[in-house]
Amino acid sequence: MDGLKIMDLKALYQEILNEHNIHPNHKGVLEHPTFTLQGVNPSCGDNIYLQLLMDENGVITDGSFNGSGCAVSQASVDMMLDTIIGKTKAEALRLAGLFMDMIQGKTSDEQIEELDEAASLKNISFMPARVKCAVLGWHTMQEMLTENASSGQGSVSHCDTGTC
Repeated sequence: MDGLKIMDLKALYQEILNEHNIHPNHKGVLEHPTFTLQGVNPSCGDNIYLQLLMDENGVITDGSFNGSGCAVSQASVDMMLDTIIGKTKAEALRLAGLFMDMIQGKTSDEQIEELDEAASLKNISFMPARVKCAVLGWHTMQEMLTENASSGQGSVSHCDTGTC
């Protein structure tokens, strides 16, 4: 019975990934984003433009991404946006840290519940070639929010090949 549950769970995770890749909730362009940053994974060609809209209280009120890449990179950034919209900058950064810890196998199942559907990527660590794909959107968001922490406004756009 446990084997059947594991297979059911793997199928569910695959379904979540496919759904976010085929029917992303946040793919598009925001009219007046607070921040825009390009993220590139040069090892496989993933290329995203992440946009966030933040209100005067530091809450992420909307977000979108555009670009191209494998199913893992596209689904992961879409799940990330589902997770961080409505959160403060500090909360979004904390969730990104939790996601990175999850990918490295440093978390418990209870801890990653906060990641909602993004927790479905927890076993990506067993596929080293896909780790960079899964973390691309999260790394881009971290850089966006930490590099622009002092200004709080504006837009940056560049390729960060060092942390993707």
